[in-house]
Amino acid sequence: MRFRQLWAAVVAVLLAVTMVTACGVTRGDESRGLHRLRMMVPNSPGGGYDLTARTAVKIMEDTDITGRIEVFNVIGAGGTVAMARLMNERGNNDLMMMMGLGVVGAVYTNGSSARASDATALAKMVEEQEGILVPGDSPFRTIDDLVAAWKADPSKVSIGGGSSPGGPDHLFPMETARAVGVDPRTVNYITYDGGGDLLTALLGKKIAAGTTGLGEFVDQIEAGQVRVLAVSGAERVQGIDAPTLTEAGIDMTFTNWRGVLAPPGISDDARDAMVAALTELHDTDEWKEAMVKNGWSDAFTTGPEFEQFLKDQDERVSTTLTDLGLL
Repeated sequence: MRFRQLWAAVVAVLLAVTMVTACGVTRGDESRGLHRLRMMVPNSPGGGYDLTARTAVKIMEDTDITGRIEVFNVIGAGGTVAMARLMNERGNNDLMMMMGLGVVGAVYTNGSSARASDATALAKMVEEQEGILVPGDSPFRTIDDLVAAWKADPSKVSIGGGSSPGGPDHLFPMETARAVGVDPRTVNYITYDGGGDLLTALLGKKIAAGTTGLGEFVDQIEAGQVRVLAVSGAERVQGIDAPTLTEAGIDMTFTNWRGVLAPPGISDDARDAMVAALTELHDTDEWKEAMVKNGWSDAFTTGPEFEQFLKDQDERVSTTLTDLGLL
């Protein structure tokens, strides 16, 4: 009798564990119709897209918004290779891609027919200021020092960026040059495939300065390996001891953005499930903390508003590159 009672108790416990485990699964992927989600990153590990994607995925996994999500990097041509892959995955309900202004620009300068506005728009997530960075022991102590050298001979002041022409790290120095009286066509801009490669070049003194988002350089800035001469937004970045360009007497502001796309032609159910997951991510305390830590501003947008934004970005980049003689 005691054996039967003990066995019944064991069975009850096993059933309870099974039910809890099943609930854990349906809390994430299964409840939303998302089964084998993957997140594609269109540049190298360590870059801004990579940081944003992996931060978002970790929070969604840790808070049971989804089950496990595979994150993988597709490198090449400033995001053009990844964008082409996304478009070729038409109808794939299990794929997302983190992207932003850099990818929009890269497809133009690389002659690709892929357009962000032709993919499935899921959510615009964040905006981020650009920074002008130099090695910690650079002779350029202020933004005025850099501008003076730039005006004297633009070709001798090499500027590196983690995006191809048309991306934020390229557009920002070009627009800054124009604002300080330097012909953008004379700027010695060197492209690196993401923030990781840019950091290596900066610390190795292969370039005089770098322009990029600050989130991926937080540790190096805090350690004094990299110094920020100025930031591009309307207000200073919390935790960064650097003026805005406006404070430094340069009449210009500039912000980058990052968002998430899916392939074209996915089902309405899959699109809605992905948007719901990203919306829930946006509402978590963990995401709010990550935004503060990385210097990101909340720019959450979904639906028709994000779709129109992508079309506007296509036009913005096309116009700017045409004005610079790059198209």
